Amino acid sequence: MARIVGRIIGWILVIAAVAVFARDILSSIDTGALALISAGELWFTLHQTSLQIAEPAIARHVPVIGPWLWHPVISTILTWPATVVLGVPGMLLVRLCRKRPRKEGMFK
Repeated sequence: MARIVGRIIGWILVIAAVAVFARDILSSIDTGALALISAGELWFTLHQTSLQIAEPAIARHVPVIGPWLWHPVISTILTWPATVVLGVPGMLLVRLCRKRPRKEGMFK
């Protein structure tokens, strides 16, 4: 059951990455230069309030590593292209949660 849920979440992330990439391509056609939207900018566009609340919430409620987790780690990831931030974990989940063929032989 966990593999099925992981695969579904993975495919949702891959589809979202493709949609964001299509948005980037369409906006690049308008401007004439390739400009990929960052994960932070996408998050801000989709739900500004949750982005503003996330930093203090993580800093206060994640024991020991909360303040450290936001500034060097999460803030760096938010500057990366959203297609990469969504697509890489999605592809990893799809790959790791795939159906594996049963092995035939002495040790089934």
